[in-house]
Amino acid sequence: MRRKDREVKDFETIEEIIAECEVIRIGLSDGDYPYIVPLNFGYTIEGGQIYFYVHGAMAGKKYGLMKEKGVCSFEMDCAHKLELLPAAKNVTMRYKSLMGKAAIECLEGDEKKRGIDILMDRDERTCGFAYNEAAIPKTFVAKLTVTEYTGKINPPGEHSEG
Repeated sequence: MRRKDREVKDFETIEEIIAECEVIRIGLSDGDYPYIVPLNFGYTIEGGQIYFYVHGAMAGKKYGLMKEKGVCSFEMDCAHKLELLPAAKNVTMRYKSLMGKAAIECLEGDEKKRGIDILMDRDERTCGFAYNEAAIPKTFVAKLTVTEYTGKINPPGEHSEG
């Protein structure tokens, strides 16, 4: 990372970034070009290990690449705010981000239902919602076990006009 001054090493702050983000983008290997997909997600943190849960149809490019490759890159970002710094004749973007790599595990049975419950519990509108469990066998659910990550923040106040 070039801007070490923006690197986030505190795990509590990493957790805050994850909680604040609404979308995770996963990058899957697809020949000469990566295949990047934005997804909603749920997550758990157990003993300092981050797990993301994503879902989709049991067909299509994303499903095929996730099953075939078994690994992905990911990126998430939030708290975007463009800031003008007239005295310095500069402009900066405030943000928080997390990116890294993960192993993909395709879930079945009770683990698949648990993954869907984690996804549903993420939003206060769907938390506790009695969803149609008959859809579970037709839904692809993956658990992404984070193997490495880097957090970065360009916080308000840095290089601000004083």
